[in-house]
Amino acid sequence: MIAFISDIHSNTEALNACLRVIDEQAIKRIFCLGDIIGYGAEPRQTLQSVMQRAEFSLLGNHEHGAMFYASDFNPRARAAIDWTRDQLNRKDRPREENMRMWNYLDGMQKEFREGELMCVHGSPRDPVREYLVPRDALDRPKMDECFQLMGKAKICFVGHSHVPGVYPKAGGFLTPNEIGSSYTLGTEPAIINIGSVGQPRDGDTRSSFVTFDGTAVRFHRVEYDFRATMAKIRAVPELPEYLAERLAQGR
Repeated sequence: MIAFISDIHSNTEALNACLRVIDEQAIKRIFCLGDIIGYGAEPRQTLQSVMQRAEFSLLGNHEHGAMFYASDFNPRARAAIDWTRDQLNRKDRPREENMRMWNYLDGMQKEFREGELMCVHGSPRDPVREYLVPRDALDRPKMDECFQLMGKAKICFVGHSHVPGVYPKAGGFLTPNEIGSSYTLGTEPAIINIGSVGQPRDGDTRSSFVTFDGTAVRFHRVEYDFRATMAKIRAVPELPEYLAERLAQGR
């Protein structure tokens, strides 16, 4: 059994809540699909936790933005990543600790493959920055290219859009509610968006992650204290108020 987490966005309350559920189910393998940092108030804590618990983390656009450039970010996201970069360089922390985190970011890969399984942050076409959102189910050229780039993989797990669901190769988009939070992989490939641990955007304030046993995908929603996360964001003058407000709306 593998647990897939993504888009934590410096939200320790959400991450810890999901890790408790994972531990309760005695799941040993944890794959992170990126965007551990950004938006929230505790980038160091979330990054260190993922470093300790996950087998790996893929490169998300927020990690890429912290290391290289964030010029394509909207102003609120860019303000958060600029502040996050400073936090990872804090002078009151040991230099070796800072370097371990930066080296971890620098070692992140853009994709992971294991047997018939593939993982990326964004999409098979653009592993770091391209979104897959429900309306893309109607964009056959885009979806066909994504499935083609999966190669031998039968299932591809993605994050980035923060909207969980299933994109079967035959077409359409299946929400977790429509399928009873469970999807059994058949003979046709599928792309699974696992949703966001730390900043859900599907109208549900609960954290989202998935588990996979080799045959069935299970979507999990986990309550966490989003008000505590909101208070931490509001306590940082450099972080826009909007980043706190959206957590209460699941948007």
